[in-house]
Amino acid sequence: MLLKLLLVAASVLLSSLAARRFGHAVGGTLGGLPMIAGPITGFVLLAAPVREVQDIALATLVCLPATVAHLLTFAWTAVRGPWWLGLLLANAAFFAVGLALPLLQLPPWSSALLALLALALGQALMPQLRVRAAPVAISPLELACRVLAAMLVAWLIVRSAGLAPAALIGLLLAVPITGSVLPAFTLPRHGAAATVALIRGFLRGLVGFAAFFSTLGVMLDWAGPALAYASAWCAALLVAIGLYLWGERSRRLV
Repeated sequence: MLLKLLLVAASVLLSSLAARRFGHAVGGTLGGLPMIAGPITGFVLLAAPVREVQDIALATLVCLPATVAHLLTFAWTAVRGPWWLGLLLANAAFFAVGLALPLLQLPPWSSALLALLALALGQALMPQLRVRAAPVAISPLELACRVLAAMLVAWLIVRSAGLAPAALIGLLLAVPITGSVLPAFTLPRHGAAATVALIRGFLRGLVGFAAFFSTLGVMLDWAGPALAYASAWCAALLVAIGLYLWGERSRRLV
């Protein structure tokens, strides 16, 4: 629990500092990367068999459509609604999709393909609001509140998972904490366009997230754990940076 709390705090803090320096889109992109799941997977890789880590990587990919539903719902609610309504509806969408996915009983390759399709659709279905890429004013007090709120949510989720039915435990642990806390703070302080830019960046980071776990699962079949883990991080960063640069180029051409 302590490890997860520290990783959640670090993820929210780094994403907020990136937004303060480079704008909402960059902060969101960093938040969407496996800043929490990646290090935890690294620790698991040191102690667990390779096959178990590959199963974890696949199970993580299976949750991505629910995360995309969460982000899309928050983005569209932010256009006209308050932050608390966006948070409520986004988490309702997350659990609705997350509980429905196992009922489909898809084979592993189909689940991974569905995750990639959901990410593509997520970008296409985002609200078309624009905000200028610029540093964001985030006070030290707001930074502290973001970190404390994220740690509180993480603590409540971990504690609740211990009491939840087995079917809900994995879904509870997959709740996008950073993707909930950052938009909830951004919407009342910076408006709908900034929140959409943040969430669009988060979706971009999630493509890197998918690249991380896909690369890790494949590389573990023929490379050592250290090389597979390093390759997964390289893939995540290259994909996220490439998508960000492509998005910036497309925005300048419009």
